[in-house]
Amino acid sequence: GNYGRAVEILESGGFMAPLLKYLQSNRPFFGICLGMQILFEGSEESPSQKGLGLIKGRVTKFNSKMVTVPHIGWNGIVLHKDTTIANAIKAANDAVYFVHSYRALPSEENQEWILGCTTHGEPNNPNFISAVQKGNVVGCQFHPEKSDKIGLNILKAFLENINRKEETQMILKLTGSERTMLRKRIVACLDVRTNDNGDLVVTKGDQYDVREPSSIAGQSKGNVRNLGKPVDLSERYFQEGADEITFLNITSFRTETLSDTPMLQVLEKAS
Repeated sequence: GNYGRAVEILESGGFMAPLLKYLQSNRPFFGICLGMQILFEGSEESPSQKGLGLIKGRVTKFNSKMVTVPHIGWNGIVLHKDTTIANAIKAANDAVYFVHSYRALPSEENQEWILGCTTHGEPNNPNFISAVQKGNVVGCQFHPEKSDKIGLNILKAFLENINRKEETQMILKLTGSERTMLRKRIVACLDVRTNDNGDLVVTKGDQYDVREPSSIAGQSKGNVRNLGKPVDLSERYFQEGADEITFLNITSFRTETLSDTPMLQVLEKAS
């Protein structure tokens, strides 16, 4: 999303003042990515637009001369508080999914809001704010809805405690040298096509030459190489620890994607 456009929509609908009043009264709120950035005073993405100003500081862009922009991938979180949401993150001991070009930096003025920070490697600003919480107001720069089980646990922790009173939020002691790093992911890619019987199978070959040598005299190519059924293999890869599974229909150019019903059924069953 775009910071300026989001603020324009809130202002044009008359939502900015009521939303700020709602947040100041410690009502339940969970802002994701741009939804967290709006809580700050403003953003370099749209300098003329003011944010809600609930949290001190401005959102600025990563230095593209120092680090890759956008910051995309699975990264960890250094927790600054001990809360219900923090426990959901800590219990999983895993990474969450980020995709963003702008970030808020920690400062003395916003310390009381910081739930966790993450590293993206800028020498002068190694850590950015990846999660905030004060009472019932929560925000995260990462995407819990794209973060597998840990993301679901975070959302569950928030929803199950939505009517709680102000919880004790113990500040954790940190050395200041804590860092996180992008995690490597195992991605299985399955090449799929129809065989001569019209069934979708997983296959492999050099430059998509996926037919076995023929055993019939005068015939250069045999049957399509069959390595297994797509749904069965995707389940096997998942059980063996693959983080992601992608399907490539190597004959999809023959039909429109939306009319490729067999492939869509494979994706539905695999998911």
